[in-house]
Amino acid sequence: MHYTTITISGQLGSGKSTITKLLSDKLGWANYSTGYVQRLIAKKYGISTLELNQRAISDKTIDEEIDAVFKNPPWKNQPCVVDSRLAFHFMPNSFKVCLRVDPKVAAERVFKANRATERYSSVEQAQDYLQKRRQYEQAHFMKNYGLNIDQDNLFDLIIDTTHQTPDEICQKIISAL
Repeated sequence: MHYTTITISGQLGSGKSTITKLLSDKLGWANYSTGYVQRLIAKKYGISTLELNQRAISDKTIDEEIDAVFKNPPWKNQPCVVDSRLAFHFMPNSFKVCLRVDPKVAAERVFKANRATERYSSVEQAQDYLQKRRQYEQAHFMKNYGLNIDQDNLFDLIIDTTHQTPDEICQKIISAL
């Protein structure tokens, strides 16, 4: 099958954003990110991404606002790489990649990234936050979409990023593609 869309899903801190950017550069394809959209929406409301996730429990418009981008993507006629935990679901004809990572390594990565909407005083605090956010997302995705996002058969390729460089990961994706 010839793919023109690659969806990058995976755990928080697994490298989705880094891999999406690098892969899109290597392929010359556009790149899109749900994380970026979610952070913008959280900023619009003046809250953290965890608070946005919690608000989405009672406010369905939050999910609708994020999901709308992938249900009817404005880029559907151009090759692209998409960073999103659920894009594989909304874009069934994509090449679906799932990135996994050791939780401690994920926390170290997120702590070092120091995003304006996600600041932590320690790696341990980041790990606690990531664990809570992951638990919320697992329950939320199961309830609202009927998806167990840790189910291997949903993806074309699964890569553990814990001990690999972004270039090695991109090469594996390009080879599999």
